[in-house]
Amino acid sequence: MSWTAVVLAGSRGAADPVAQAAGVSHKAFAEVGGMPMLTRVLDTLAAAPSIQGAAVVIERTAPELPRPGVRRIDALRSPSLSALAAFAAAGPPVLVTTADHPLLTVEMVEHFIAAASASSADVVAGVATREVIESEGPAAPRTYLNFRDAEVSGCNLFALMTPEAEAALTYWRQLENKRKQPLRMAWAVGPYTLTRYAMGLLSTKAATKALGRAAGCHAAMVRMPFSDAAHDVDKPADLAFAEARLAARD
Repeated sequence: MSWTAVVLAGSRGAADPVAQAAGVSHKAFAEVGGMPMLTRVLDTLAAAPSIQGAAVVIERTAPELPRPGVRRIDALRSPSLSALAAFAAAGPPVLVTTADHPLLTVEMVEHFIAAASASSADVVAGVATREVIESEGPAAPRTYLNFRDAEVSGCNLFALMTPEAEAALTYWRQLENKRKQPLRMAWAVGPYTLTRYAMGLLSTKAATKALGRAAGCHAAMVRMPFSDAAHDVDKPADLAFAEARLAARD
């Protein structure tokens, strides 16, 4: 299949610690290894055989994109709305990632796309286990979800495989609207699922199935076998970690 890549690069506002530390308007333009993170991500996607085109979702006030031939889509007032707009513009299959993923590689992209394509799901999320993330030495601090069969962290890689994937984005939007009301957000996920998770009884497969059912589509999860796949840049310390990992690769 011919895939379109969508890179979410919207600003988190003037208080974004990474943008402030780097002295740029948008975190996406913070440099890692002498190159803006967004440039690194776009170069990786351009080199991936499965990707036939790319679009960047970013505010109109942002600087020019660092690479020609990349479509620019105006960011809306929330990530979910921006993703919905990008999905409508591109059409499936769409690979969604973020501009703050400077350690992304072609191998990661191709592995994820191949696994997502084999899943027969509408929407697929990439994750990495703690064991994999820590396999190459000390890792940057990550947030883990503790399931019965694994501790996993997100990799900022999503595959929107079919038109039905729009239901997952709409569900994301519903959760965003409830983000200041934790009880309502929990109810949207499902009390039975949350209870099993709290008791340590929920597996990754069961969790994915439950979320897909709540969203109204078929969801799947791909475990990425790359220690750097889960490392994005959310704080200045992450910039230093990414610099060190890139230097080790070189």
